[in-house]
Amino acid sequence: MSEVNELKKAICEIGDRIYKRGFAAANDGNITVRLSENEVLCTPTMHCKGFLTPEDICVVDMDGKQIGGTKKRSSEALLHLEIMKARPDVKSVVHCHPPHATAFGVAREPIPQAVLPEVEVFLGEVPIAPYETPGGKKFAQTILPFVKQTDVIILANHGTVSYGESVERAYWWTEVLDAYCRILILARQLGPIHYLSREKTQELIELKKQWGFTDPRLEPNFKGDIRDNATFRHTWEVGGVAPRAFAPPSGDA
Repeated sequence: MSEVNELKKAICEIGDRIYKRGFAAANDGNITVRLSENEVLCTPTMHCKGFLTPEDICVVDMDGKQIGGTKKRSSEALLHLEIMKARPDVKSVVHCHPPHATAFGVAREPIPQAVLPEVEVFLGEVPIAPYETPGGKKFAQTILPFVKQTDVIILANHGTVSYGESVERAYWWTEVLDAYCRILILARQLGPIHYLSREKTQELIELKKQWGFTDPRLEPNFKGDIRDNATFRHTWEVGGVAPRAFAPPSGDA
């Protein structure tokens, strides 16, 4: 029981950070943490993430049925459960609306790669999932084409979802992504962005491998420029994604 209470407290702490960072206004966002093979802790609906208490946290099964807690679970928990089903290694999922990353989802602008070393190592390519009305099964399944190749996804016209082996790590990816998107938007106001060369980008991908992170660009069958959005480009048309603000890299420089 003490472990469950500690996990509930961790959810509340991340909820507080999300709220204070401006990633979740009013009752936006939701957080889940897996307890067992068929039990998941879940934040309640219509509740500000900055003022959660352990008593507010619900428990649902892997089908989304609420089996614990006095407050109603979030309708968007189904999205979290789809991620956990597809990725058994995932123990926590965080969904929120970080402004700069969400702006890319509203514009449906693919996020440039090969710009910042830390982002290449920790995130890699970030896909944009097609829009669907939040809350239902159809919405939850929009992430399935991407979930095994990344740890953070932008939801078109909605927000972001990130996941990992702990609630801290799941949140971490969102924070890295939004900081990066803010830098991109600021840099674009100054002029065109400059990409890292193929050689330097490859060095970062190899470093990523050494640190134990996976990346689709490490696969033997990867095709395309490692600095471009090659992994998820085939999914763009269905979601209305296309580069408009950021020109792709060209040449070797």
